[in-house]
Amino acid sequence: MELLQMSTKEISRLEVMQKLLEKRMSQKEAGTILHLSTRQIKRLLRKYKKQGAVGLTSKHRGRKSNHQLSEEVKKKSLDLLKTKCQGFGPTLAHEKLVEKDKLQLSVESVRKMMIAEDLWKARKLKKIVTHQLRERRACFGELVQIDGSPHDWFEGRANPCVLLVFIDDATGKLLQLQFVDSESFFSYSQAAAGYFKRYGKPAAFYSDKHGIFRVNMPSTGKSDALTQFGRAMQELDIQIICANTPQAKGRVERVNQTLQDRLPKEMRLLSICNREAGNSYLPEFIDDFNKRFAEEPRSSVDAHRKLTTQDDLVRTLTWQETRTVSKNLIVQFENVVYQIQTERPTYALRNAIITVCADAQHNITLLYNGKSLPYVIFHTQPKQSEVVLAKDLNQTIQKKLHKPASDHPWCSYPLSPK
Repeated sequence: MELLQMSTKEISRLEVMQKLLEKRMSQKEAGTILHLSTRQIKRLLRKYKKQGAVGLTSKHRGRKSNHQLSEEVKKKSLDLLKTKCQGFGPTLAHEKLVEKDKLQLSVESVRKMMIAEDLWKARKLKKIVTHQLRERRACFGELVQIDGSPHDWFEGRANPCVLLVFIDDATGKLLQLQFVDSESFFSYSQAAAGYFKRYGKPAAFYSDKHGIFRVNMPSTGKSDALTQFGRAMQELDIQIICANTPQAKGRVERVNQTLQDRLPKEMRLLSICNREAGNSYLPEFIDDFNKRFAEEPRSSVDAHRKLTTQDDLVRTLTWQETRTVSKNLIVQFENVVYQIQTERPTYALRNAIITVCADAQHNITLLYNGKSLPYVIFHTQPKQSEVVLAKDLNQTIQKKLHKPASDHPWCSYPLSPK
């Protein structure tokens, strides 16, 4: 006796066909039960009368799919996944296989191959945590989220660094990326200056509560104190909004995860091994990223404002502190004593309030009523202990560590047996 393999659906059809032959059910009732038309019921009944239960089974059972990948495509894909695309996720690997190597296959096919070869592990579903939804802003440039992402961006080919990320809230469009040593006033100022020159000034920045954007321990009676970056943005008429939680600025937090997955692999394919080459490649990466993931804003209005002649970025984006001029026309800034040189009567500048401006290269400018004053360095005092933020501690220690040269005698000592 031949055994016949049937599915639950096919068994239901067999029972209905038997009742039809025994005249215990009409064709219309059979169509209602099987969710088929009367025409299809007649077709199934003819097959059942001619072939029996075999006529109700699928003819595709046991056969290979007509749409399965060829062995040649599978072999080439696996070779590339284990060499050039090693460490890639299924989505990114599929993009490269289709765009660079011109292979015709789906994302799911790549995922199945990677799981079968133990190149990818299926992720468990995370516990869903509900957060209050916030609608995107309507206009491009109305709100720009900014953050720094420390990571081993060059996968050991260069020292770990920080990527500064500027992303538009309305469109999800990357506006600025830049590799820097650490999150600091000057690094954010340099990135912001490049962004302003390309797009203009946004209405507001949305950031975390890093000490660059917010005074977290204000002095008594100075609750409205501004940081250096806050003061610079106030002069440029750009509002800074600090989020209470990471979820509140989830757009930039999520894009940081995407960048940490995609950007190192893209640079690996292009053999980029240092920060200078990485910064040169970032504009090309931004354009490609925005073509894939950016969305159209609800409004066609661009909220960016053009830079005017009054917006002096070179002077605004400097570290500025006020000092009182002594009777001898001397001011002190960062353990250096500056002697002001002037041809006017000295009493005119005594006890005057001036602004000391320092740029990233530590070039000093003394401003009085908006005009620079000539000076000479009178005395340089010994350096005192410096205050370092917790997020910058590792980077500061690495800078201080001395690495001996390769021909140093220490490097030639034999290793201890232990």
